[in-house]
Amino acid sequence: MTTRLIILCLSLILTAVILACGSDTPSASPGAERAASTPTTEGRAAALESTAAPDQGPALDSDTATATSEPTAIEKPAFLTSPSQGSTKTDREALIALYNATDGPNWANNDNWLSDAPLEEWHGVNTDADGRVTVLSLSRNGLSGEMPSELGRLSKLQELTLSNLEEMSELDNRLIGKIPPELGNLSNLKILDLGYHGLIGKIPPELGNLSSLEILDLTFRLNANKWSLSGEIPPELGTLSNLIALWLSSNKLSGEIPPELGNLPRLESLRLNSNQLSGEIPEEMGSLSRLETLNLAGNRLSGEIPPELGTLSRLELLSLAWNQLSGEIPPELGRLSDLRGLNLEVNRLSGEIPPELGNLPRLESLRLNANQLSGEIPPKLGTLSNLKALWLSSNQLSGEIPPELGGLSNLQILQISRNQLSGEIPKELVNLSKLEWAYLEGNRFSGCIPHPLGKTPSYVLNRIDLPYCE
Repeated sequence: MTTRLIILCLSLILTAVILACGSDTPSASPGAERAASTPTTEGRAAALESTAAPDQGPALDSDTATATSEPTAIEKPAFLTSPSQGSTKTDREALIALYNATDGPNWANNDNWLSDAPLEEWHGVNTDADGRVTVLSLSRNGLSGEMPSELGRLSKLQELTLSNLEEMSELDNRLIGKIPPELGNLSNLKILDLGYHGLIGKIPPELGNLSSLEILDLTFRLNANKWSLSGEIPPELGTLSNLIALWLSSNKLSGEIPPELGNLPRLESLRLNSNQLSGEIPEEMGSLSRLETLNLAGNRLSGEIPPELGTLSRLELLSLAWNQLSGEIPPELGRLSDLRGLNLEVNRLSGEIPPELGNLPRLESLRLNANQLSGEIPPKLGTLSNLKALWLSSNQLSGEIPPELGGLSNLQILQISRNQLSGEIPKELVNLSKLEWAYLEGNRFSGCIPHPLGKTPSYVLNRIDLPYCE
């Protein structure tokens, strides 16, 4: 009888063991091999957070999670942690990486950073309805250090602003190092503003992947020559079909301007001034039909001014000053009816001033000084009723001053010194009631000086070495 009982008990125990081994639920203490191949509850929760339900948080809260031991971290599959997926968890990790990399404890404002508060309550952070980071704006906040590559995991980010203002301040961000190429993963990014930075290295071509980008500001602070971006402008930037503003001023960029930049159909502002760019201005710039500002001043550009620029019907500012441009000024520039400022000073331009420039009804500033221009001053310039500054000094202009210039009722600066002008100074210039400065010295004038010439100080007029008219 005893033997039967023992056999029966052993049979029941064996059955229980078989059932336990065949169960779908892992045992409380799985072996090493099972632990490596079967995700823990926390691992599944993290996977769900990064895919199916980014707005619901972890699957387990503190009241239901086991308290017996700390769970072993399980590495997520690559497809769950890719930049295109992301989660609130990876967003938080990216922000923490930025805080640690840029001396977060000493920021000007680090309210709620590293706390358990929702990310939208962290200073400078905005989120969407799912809690994903859409805006990271820490302009002039005392960040110091390198930008971490983890920022490229903020897959819902639409604005990244870590800029300074042009004037230096103790609150300036002092970012150093290179621009992380991982920023090219931010497919939703519309604004990348690192203006007045301290960054070095090349512009990552990966930024050409930012298909939603509208503003790219990598302007460097002038006169801070210790750090700046260098190398060539990546032609990949020409694929940014939504780009409205491209600002790369005051760096040490070299090489030629990529003609691919002419493929930006929405571009309104292009500022490449104060670099070391060389070669010719691409004629493809004439395809930027929405362009309002084109500033290429302060480079080493050569060749002629492309007449195609005359097709930019919305252009308000054209500055090609301080380069090595040669040839004649294209008369096609007279078609730019919205132009307010035309600056071609300090080049090697020759030939006559096109009278077509008198067709620019909104022009306020015309700077053609320090070139090799010859011939007479076109009388048609006297029709520029909004003109405030006329700079024609240091050329080889000859003939007399057109009396039509006396019709420039808004003129404040008349700079025609150091030419080969002759004849009498027209009395019509006394009609320039708003004139504050008239620089006429260094010419071959005769007769007398009409008086007064606006508010021009007498010590300036005395340089002409002529008597005043009675």
